[in-house]
Amino acid sequence: MFKKILQRSITYQKLNFLAINQKKNLQTSTNSGEIPEPEFNEEFYCNPANKDIIKNDINHRKFARDIDKILELVNSPKSRQMLLKELEKLPNLTDPRVLEYNKSGKILRACENLKKFEFTPKTFSELSKSLKLLQMDQLGPIAGPKSYILLGDLAQMEEALIQYTVRRLMKKGFKLVSVPDILPTKIIERCGLVMDNERHLVYNLGQHYDKLSLSGTAEMALAMKLMNCEINVHDLPLKLAAVSRCFRAEISNSADEHGIYRVHQFTKVEMFACTDENSSSEFLEELKDIQEDLFTNLGLQFQTIDMPSHELGAPAYRKIDIEGWLPGKKDFGELSSCSNCTDYQSRRLKIRYKNKDGELKYVHTLNGTACAIPRMLIAICETFQTADGNIMVPDKLVPFMNGKSIIEKQNVGDMRIYKQKKKQ
Repeated sequence: MFKKILQRSITYQKLNFLAINQKKNLQTSTNSGEIPEPEFNEEFYCNPANKDIIKNDINHRKFARDIDKILELVNSPKSRQMLLKELEKLPNLTDPRVLEYNKSGKILRACENLKKFEFTPKTFSELSKSLKLLQMDQLGPIAGPKSYILLGDLAQMEEALIQYTVRRLMKKGFKLVSVPDILPTKIIERCGLVMDNERHLVYNLGQHYDKLSLSGTAEMALAMKLMNCEINVHDLPLKLAAVSRCFRAEISNSADEHGIYRVHQFTKVEMFACTDENSSSEFLEELKDIQEDLFTNLGLQFQTIDMPSHELGAPAYRKIDIEGWLPGKKDFGELSSCSNCTDYQSRRLKIRYKNKDGELKYVHTLNGTACAIPRMLIAICETFQTADGNIMVPDKLVPFMNGKSIIEKQNVGDMRIYKQKKKQ
């Protein structure tokens, strides 16, 4: 049964992306279904003259990588595969301006004039419990901890957020794509999630499907379906968006990240883009502006931070986070981020474009979270709570909730777990 479901999923994905490729005039090579060999910038990384630059960058990012080992392998023809393996572990270079930041990064947009309440605002956990909007306990051994069920109006708000976000992205020129939740593990690694001797953040299917894993974000699937592609220069920037389930094996014992703030599975609307090598820095600003516009129109308060080097994942050249103000928690919490990955992913997946002179160049890839459902729900519920313990629906979401403007206590049945008595 699983094999049939997986095959139908793959067939649908191919049809879906074929339509995108035809519309955007993507020229795919004959082996577009195969994962290509990565092509690293060996001219730079294997040049002893760049040793100090690379070592300084790695130290700032706090990655345990050894550039000396790479330089040693360069002079050993028999160690070609070992050299490529070490090169693949290297993180992207870092935007020089980021190296100058302190440990907290740089605030690009401060959050001023915080909303004042005439009552003591509740946390999301308190609100969801009193209004019966959420269930996290007693979900059984299969779902396990860090799982949740949204109930009634909160489940409807999830769908409203998706529709609101997708419509605004499409008006910005993004093409909507449906993506799979199951990906080749190697694709996840090529996109920058290093899994060799590192803390695993993904769920591997194991057993007969050990080469497949659950996707952590739609970014990986979108990058996969562009691999081996030559994009028409006139179609850059190529802007794609996807709604997907995201699976994360990460855990946290922090009291600040309890509830649905950090969970193993959630829905997210993702932005993904390809640009030429000279336009990615400017396009990152565009992604940031889109995110700020999405949150501003919902009435959320937030601050925008250019993140320090040690907070960058392996693919990111630069990363900008948006942290929403949570009145109940009386603190900021991350709502979204956007990253410029330059040619880190495109070199590993062979995503290129042909410039006006006919030269094949690697595109720069960028990604950004347009809406991560759990954290958006937390921010909205805490921001729009009322003195009587209800929650006002943001004006922009009312049309997507059948005109509902306020969330009150849900009329749900008693869902206590009853143990079945063993037969004598």
